[in-house]
Amino acid sequence: MTPTVRRVTINDIPEMKRKGEKITMLTAYDYPTARIVDKCGIPLILVGDSLGNVILGYENTIPVTMDVMIHHTKAVVRGTEHALVIGDMPFMTYHISVEDALRNAARFIQEAGTQAVKLEGGATVADKVRRIVECGIPVMGHIGLTPQSINQFGGHKIQGKTAEAAKKLLDDALALEQAGAFAVVFETIPAPLATLITQKLKIPTIGIGAGAGCDGQVQVINDILGMFSDFIPKHAKQYAKLGDIMSSTLAEYFEDVKAGRFPTEQQSFPMDETALKELKADKN
Repeated sequence: MTPTVRRVTINDIPEMKRKGEKITMLTAYDYPTARIVDKCGIPLILVGDSLGNVILGYENTIPVTMDVMIHHTKAVVRGTEHALVIGDMPFMTYHISVEDALRNAARFIQEAGTQAVKLEGGATVADKVRRIVECGIPVMGHIGLTPQSINQFGGHKIQGKTAEAAKKLLDDALALEQAGAFAVVFETIPAPLATLITQKLKIPTIGIGAGAGCDGQVQVINDILGMFSDFIPKHAKQYAKLGDIMSSTLAEYFEDVKAGRFPTEQQSFPMDETALKELKADKN
């Protein structure tokens, strides 16, 4: 009898922080990628609105809609058994009112099958975080460089560089913790600041461009696999160059077809000789 695979829960994540075990999170946007990530034992999968950039080809994440997120998230959930799947709530799906935030968070849980959602923002969204959590939906926070506010930031800029800005990030992190978030992402903030806030928080911190002092790390899978070359963030390490491998492979396929080297008998299906002879003899 095949043993049942237990899915990671939000209770496991703070326990990892307590034990000093580093937490790994990766993005995934489709079924086959999610299966691979899940089988590697990575405990957290984020279906990020970063799919707007790396999958759909948008300049930023702002055009990504709730329906697009649900579509991709369903595929990721179907591809997982072990990882806790987190749905990234897109631009303006939780900002206008608590009611909007609850409705859209519920769609991730009910329609897409995620186990949690992620919201960008600190103290300004704490009331939404609190109500979503009170309704039984786990929430991961996200502060620092929040891509949905890219127009306000004026580009991909490091956040929290001044004492005032650093204090605001600390206050934002504490506000999210007090609102009931089970973890918080720090994006593109100075490493010493991320370490300091991590030490002050009871909940786990997940860094992306925030140094090694966070409780865990998250990366966009297309960046670390070398599948997205439009923009390579400083914080991303390319563990492979799959884009180059794909290019050379497809070029080889193209040349094989042109030269008649593909397909061969190995990739073809035989036919009964008698039936073939009858077919050839048929004058109609």
